[in-house]
Amino acid sequence: MELPLVVGVDDSEHSLRAVAWAADEAVLRGVPLRLVHAASREDEEETALPGEPGRFAFAFASASKERANAVVDAAARRARRGHQDLRVSVRVRNEEPVPALVREGRNATALVVASRGRSGVVELLLGSVSLGVAARADCPVIVLRGSHDNQARAGTRQRVVVGVGEGPECAAAVGFACAEAERPQVTLEAVRAWRRPVRYDASGPARSPEEPASAARRRAADGLAAALRGAVADHPSVAVLQHPVEGFVRRALLDASYRADLLVVGARRRRAHLGPGLQLGRVAHALLHHSACPVAVVPQRA
Repeated sequence: MELPLVVGVDDSEHSLRAVAWAADEAVLRGVPLRLVHAASREDEEETALPGEPGRFAFAFASASKERANAVVDAAARRARRGHQDLRVSVRVRNEEPVPALVREGRNATALVVASRGRSGVVELLLGSVSLGVAARADCPVIVLRGSHDNQARAGTRQRVVVGVGEGPECAAAVGFACAEAERPQVTLEAVRAWRRPVRYDASGPARSPEEPASAARRRAADGLAAALRGAVADHPSVAVLQHPVEGFVRRALLDASYRADLLVVGARRRRAHLGPGLQLGRVAHALLHHSACPVAVVPQRA
């Protein structure tokens, strides 16, 4: 079965920009696009049941239904702009946005969400929908960062960046990044951060001599090459730039986001006793809040 690319939509301009980005991406992938609008409780009204005083039922008012239909119709028109042959479907779900999109993501090639929605101040901080979906979805989630969506345009920098750490979660991210770079034939930049060893003496911490630093640099370069080997072999047409960077991971990837069309990071699955979901970690949180380009969070495959 051909899985669609799913994009969450509401009545904001940020959402429509996400739809336009997702439409381009769906065409590159050769997959259908599904537009999902979650009509949450704030769109419902309390209505008394006739003849039964004191009992109430929550039901969609006709105005709410019309508003939901208008949202998905506008999104469908934006998606088809310049892509008349794109297969577009729409779906309105009567539930909160995060669980609705997570559910849709179980049968999706990826989920796309804007960095902000109707509640601009909240979404600016990724305090609800974007962060919630990125943390819980079973499929890759692409959050449209980039000067608050204004610069989230595919193909402008001709580069995909992937953060390659030492944990197993990087394997899925590397594979996803290779596929993303292969479709439009752009450069893949693989970044691994490393730190110089620190020695301690009576005067406190100090940088170690150059030889240990060289050894640390070599270990980072060797580890980066090893982490890329399998995915690069599966995508031989991708031009790969291996970039070991001295410094903190967060700073290295944020800097790289300014020269990329997409920044890809991995996420670990929680242990069973911690409940369902992902561990995004501090680095992923920082990137989702501050990246200069769209961020793809790719879960480690079970």
